[in-house]
Amino acid sequence: MKPLDPRLVRTASAVRVHLAVTVLCGVATTGLVLAQAWLIARVISGAAAGEGLTELSWAIAAVAAIALGRAAVSYGTEAAALHSAARAKSQLRRRLIAHVTGVAVPGSPEPPRGGPAPGPVWLSGASGPADGEGTGTPRAGELATLATRGLDALDDYFARYLPQLVLAVLVPLAVLAVVAQADWISALVIALTLPLIPIFMALVGWHTQARTQRQWRLLNRLGGHFLDVVEGLPTLAVFRRAKAQAAIIRRITDEHRHATMGTLRIAFLSALVLELLSTIAVALVAVEIGLRLMYGLLDYQTALLVLILAPEAYLPLREVGARFHASMEGVAAAEQVFAVLDERADQARTQPEADSAPARETASRALVRPCLDNGCTAPQIRFANVSLTYPGRNLPALSQVSLVIRPGQRLLLTGPSGSGKSSLLALLLRFVEPTEGAILVERPGGTGSAPLSHIPADLWRQLIAWVPQHPYLFDTTVLENIRLGKPEASVAEVRRAAELAEAHDFISTLPLGYGTRLGERGTRLSAGQRQRIALARAFLRDAPIVLLDEPTAHLDPDHAAAVRRAVARLLEGRTGVIVAHDTGWSELVDETVHLAGGRIGAPL
Repeated sequence: MKPLDPRLVRTASAVRVHLAVTVLCGVATTGLVLAQAWLIARVISGAAAGEGLTELSWAIAAVAAIALGRAAVSYGTEAAALHSAARAKSQLRRRLIAHVTGVAVPGSPEPPRGGPAPGPVWLSGASGPADGEGTGTPRAGELATLATRGLDALDDYFARYLPQLVLAVLVPLAVLAVVAQADWISALVIALTLPLIPIFMALVGWHTQARTQRQWRLLNRLGGHFLDVVEGLPTLAVFRRAKAQAAIIRRITDEHRHATMGTLRIAFLSALVLELLSTIAVALVAVEIGLRLMYGLLDYQTALLVLILAPEAYLPLREVGARFHASMEGVAAAEQVFAVLDERADQARTQPEADSAPARETASRALVRPCLDNGCTAPQIRFANVSLTYPGRNLPALSQVSLVIRPGQRLLLTGPSGSGKSSLLALLLRFVEPTEGAILVERPGGTGSAPLSHIPADLWRQLIAWVPQHPYLFDTTVLENIRLGKPEASVAEVRRAAELAEAHDFISTLPLGYGTRLGERGTRLSAGQRQRIALARAFLRDAPIVLLDEPTAHLDPDHAAAVRRAVARLLEGRTGVIVAHDTGWSELVDETVHLAGGRIGAPL
């Protein structure tokens, strides 16, 4: 690990401010240390020479004032450091959230250039969407651990390690310069022994870094696995596998405990080594000072000054070694954040012109903003030989797909699991980008077009209402869950949307009606009721493009019929794309397209 990670300085402006404050406080502390040592030597030597309290009162008062000054500087440094740490952690968290979701977070920069933000598909850890095309493992638990427990460990790095690192540079050099003027022999001893401490620190650090990184990987693994087990606990209980998973968590916990204790053992041993080295070095200085003082080769005040300053030369280096171990967990977490920020969706095709501000603004102004400002039918969407291959897969999820979705058209996509249906929706939602070909957004009438990649994702998604196969409901009221489609909507608008989605009747039977909390993931509701809440969101959003992913999958006939009636209303006057395994939707759509093996077959 580098003593100071330059990526932290570049990516978090709070770090740069903190470094400047730390250097100023370090200079002030160094000056106070030197002044205090000289004053203490002056008081003791004066008292030994027979000077009274009257002659030494000013020096005693100055020593007390300097002690208070050092305490004030130390307090101010740590308070400023904790404030800077909070800002730096906030900035890193915002960048992380903006990167993995593809949505700009207030106060954070845009997602990294050179490729689109990974988005929800990447966040799920899968190689593809959820219709059987993905093969990865969820990253939600790991990212939750990283963004919370991991980055919180940066407090030690900012509040203690960085200030001590500045002191470890300034204080030894200043002490060495002062001692050299007072006694060159003692300065020579200090200069020869001082480098031994950073050498041993580097040796211990190299050994500790691998252990700390392993400790952090185990903590990440534990967090991800624990979240996965908690979410799947009902399924595990039904299949009587809960105890087996508890044993796995226990094993991972033990591995993390052993790794943590191993790291602490090294930290304690390294502290012992550094203390031993500095003690021996100070003892060497004390011996040669004592011998020369005994033979009258050195005056008493100079001897006291050197003896007081010698430990101060080694103390910052010993402290920085101890703080180094305490801060390594936070630095390891920050390194993982940078690794996530540096990731690019491998399937993204680099298009420099798509990133240019004029091209993006032109496309937005011509194709999207008129619909948002004035209301209009959706633009025409053309897939031109689009292929999509997810990272880590050899076979493409979509291959040479050419398709036109006309304004107001209702399109049904059918096909077996893994045929690419949800991948096509993921492309329309800008969760992934095509690896070949292009998706063109065309003005109605064919008077203008632009690649979809030229339109900012968050702006494009304002044209879309999405009803996923498994809609996520939050642990809040029915009203707030429906308002997700339009946060500023009135209660009357929410109720009207629920009536159109055929959700009002069952909502009225809930204990508090629209004020009833639904529980985590909407546990109070059945699958069909959750689907109709999602449809109510889509009605409230009133977007010109509607995307539905298996809206009646796993529903009983009565709920499926209610959902079909609501979908028929929702698609009136809108462009609609329905993904389904069956052709039971054929009465509601204008065209049916069959997907097989990522390719489009003959229209049905």
